[in-house]
Amino acid sequence: MKIGAFAEVNNLTIDSVRHYMDLGLVLPVKQGGHYNFDDRCQQDIKDILKFKDMGFTLNEIKIIFQYKRLGKLTAYQEDEYYRGLFTNKLDNVNREIIALNRYKDNIELKLKELKAENKYEEYRMGVSLRVLDILCCPSCLGNLILVEGSVDNNQIMNGRLECKCGETYIIESGILRELTESTEDDFDYQEKYNKFLSEYIKLTDVSYLDNLNEELEWGYKKLNFSIFEEKILLELGTGFGYFLRYIYNDLPDECLYIAVDHNINTQRYLKRLMEKSGCKKNILFVCCDFLKIPIKNKVVDILLDFAGSSNYSFNNKGFLLDFTNKYVKDKSYLYGSYILFNNFSHNSVIGEAYRRNFVLRNIKDSIDQLNYRLINEKISEYIEKGGKYESYFVKGEKIFKYTYYGER
Repeated sequence: MKIGAFAEVNNLTIDSVRHYMDLGLVLPVKQGGHYNFDDRCQQDIKDILKFKDMGFTLNEIKIIFQYKRLGKLTAYQEDEYYRGLFTNKLDNVNREIIALNRYKDNIELKLKELKAENKYEEYRMGVSLRVLDILCCPSCLGNLILVEGSVDNNQIMNGRLECKCGETYIIESGILRELTESTEDDFDYQEKYNKFLSEYIKLTDVSYLDNLNEELEWGYKKLNFSIFEEKILLELGTGFGYFLRYIYNDLPDECLYIAVDHNINTQRYLKRLMEKSGCKKNILFVCCDFLKIPIKNKVVDILLDFAGSSNYSFNNKGFLLDFTNKYVKDKSYLYGSYILFNNFSHNSVIGEAYRRNFVLRNIKDSIDQLNYRLINEKISEYIEKGGKYESYFVKGEKIFKYTYYGER
C-alpha cells in the first residue's frame, strides 16, 4: 500500500511515517516514484509502537532493529537477547520511578511551603513624610505642600501636593505622579506580566538574554553597597524593576531609592511586588516625565541609568544625563548601562538625527563632560538579533552594551 493508506491504517501522520523512514526503522521499497509498504513494514510499525509503549526511545529502537536485522537471530538467541534487553529496561524504569517519586515529594513539599499562610509580612508602601523635605516644584523650585492626604504609619498613601505657582502632584496608592488623567488600575497586571516575561524569554535571542544577565551580575558585584548607607539613589526609567529587584535585598535600610518611570501600570506592579517581598526598604515611586521629576536640585548621591538614557534617545536628540544632572550632587556616583551600535544599516530604525547617543565614543565623551571619573567599565560581546520585544536593530547591525561605573 502507499504511504497515505499505510499511515491511516496505523493511525499515524504521514510525517511520522517519513520520520521512521528517515531513521531507517521502516524500509519500504520504491516502485515507480512511490513507496510500497508491505507486511514487513507493517510488522516494523507494530514493533516500533510496542517498544515505544515500553518507554524505549527511537534511538534505542533503532539499535534493537539493527541488532535484529544484522544478527539474524535464531528463536533461542532472540529470546535471550530480549530477556536481557527488557530486564535492563525494567531496572532503568524502576530507578526512574524512584527518582520521579523523590521529585514528586520534593515538589509537593515546596508547594506546601509556598502555600503557608503569612510566610511574608505584607506591608503598604507610600510616600514617607520624611521625603517631603526633598520634594519641590519642577517649574519654580518652590516647596510642594501636602494639602490633603491619608497617612498610614508615617506614609502618605493618597493625597495632593501643591505649589504656590499652581503646579500640582498627587499621591495615588502610594505613588507620586503628575496631575494627569488617571488610568484604570489593572488588577490582573501581575498575571499579565508573568505571561509577558515567559514570552519575552521564549522570543528573545539567547545571546541577548545572556548579555543582559551578565550586565546585571557585573553591576551587582562591582557596586559598593556600603556607600549607599543614608544616601539617595535615583533610577531613570525603572520599568519592570529588573535592576531594582536584582539589588533590592542588599540595599541599606537607611537609603532612599527613587524609582522613576512614565508608565503608571509598571509602577503599580513593581510596588505591589515589593510590598509582598517581606523585606522593607525605602522606595519612592514616581510616575512622571524625566525632565519634571519633583525633587530638589543636588540631592541625589547615586544616579542609576540602567538603559534609561538609551530608551530616551530613541526619540530625543539630547543626552538625558545632561538634563537630569541638576538633581545630582557634585560629589556622586554614576552606574550606567547603554545600548550601542557598532554599525548602522542603511535601513536602521535609528534615524540619523538620533544616532549620536548610540556610539561608544560619544557616550564616553558625554559622561566625561559631566566630570565623572571611571572606576570600572564593561563592554559586552556583539549581538546581531534581539527578538519580538528587542526589535530596535535590523539585519547587518551589531549591537553591544557598555556598562559604566564612576564617581565625581
